Amino acid sequence: MPTSIPADSVGLVQPQQFQFDQPLELACGRQLDSYSLTVETYGTLNADRSNAILVCHALSGNHHLAGYHSMDDPKPGWWDSAIGPGKVIDTNRFFVVGLNNLGGCHGSSGPNQPNPETGAPYGPDFPIVTVPDWVQSQARLADRLGIQQWAAVIGGSLGGMQALQWAIDYPQRLRHCIIIAAAARLSAQNIAFNEVARQAITRDPQFHDGHYYAKQAIPKTGLMLARMVGHITYLSDDGMREKFGRDMKSGKLSFDLSPQFEIESYLQYQGERFSAAFDANTYLLMTRALDYYDPAASFGDSLSEAVRGAQCKFKVISFTTDWRFSPERSREIVDALIDAGKAVSYAEIDSPQGHDAFLIPIPRYMEVFGACMGQVAADIPSSAQESR
Repeated sequence: MPTSIPADSVGLVQPQQFQFDQPLELACGRQLDSYSLTVETYGTLNADRSNAILVCHALSGNHHLAGYHSMDDPKPGWWDSAIGPGKVIDTNRFFVVGLNNLGGCHGSSGPNQPNPETGAPYGPDFPIVTVPDWVQSQARLADRLGIQQWAAVIGGSLGGMQALQWAIDYPQRLRHCIIIAAAARLSAQNIAFNEVARQAITRDPQFHDGHYYAKQAIPKTGLMLARMVGHITYLSDDGMREKFGRDMKSGKLSFDLSPQFEIESYLQYQGERFSAAFDANTYLLMTRALDYYDPAASFGDSLSEAVRGAQCKFKVISFTTDWRFSPERSREIVDALIDAGKAVSYAEIDSPQGHDAFLIPIPRYMEVFGACMGQVAADIPSSAQESR
């Protein structure tokens, strides 16, 4: 917990709840008659509402991007290293919006929230949601906030997919699209990893076909295994070797099946922590949204055609040791954007941290990201610049 708030922190923040009563038609064929979104904002919206940044979260992320909810918080929001006064996403310049997506488990309508029709948690009855569904709900949030055009939509991993979808679905509503460590669709290997994670959860005896709330149970073992499998894919071989090597907890073999290597203990710790903080049904929904994402499918399997209507400037960033969303996947997006005649720049950052690198303030990454955000700031309409 912080003994004092750092000068470059957004400080103490509180989430807001936005209720929407207009039915939301979903890609799965169902609709949500009403729903809520949990949101956090940082910085000040300028007079003509042109300095707003939307940050879309990844699989296990949420609305809490930066700052602290209280002085007892053990750590700040998940992207605190990038968001705050004077940081890359500078809250002295920008009004930053983060939300917990539909189907999430941190306050927005989702499996662990009450179904208005029954009063009990939705559980497995919450509909499958997709990236375009999320973007549609985010557009309604922008309407509620009076934001007609985002200065930028930014996301890493699954968040990068949402940023790309914004450019496709609402081309006039963003000036910049920043896609970090993402892909335009998952590889078969990635879908396979997600299925192993889902099987670990659904085969846990405490899962109860998704109705574990009524049983006052948690499929903890399944969630732990799902997170452990996922976490392995977020790291790189170089990163694990550098951080853990073959180091042993006690310095010698115990000749039993208990965790003996530091990497084993680390994965168990990550699994334990995740199982206490995340909802199993939400994990299933989020991984399905990842699997289903494929904007080219509606355009004759051509990503170039899918992005042809985009009007914003694009920045795509990848990391050399990211094998979950490899640089090749980012280059596919870049090639499609070039083929469609779009303004795009690309940076491939050398780092040993694997997929998790997009969350880490690597100096070269922050330098590139900072230059990009400088351009975002420069493209805020001059009347707005003068009013600040």
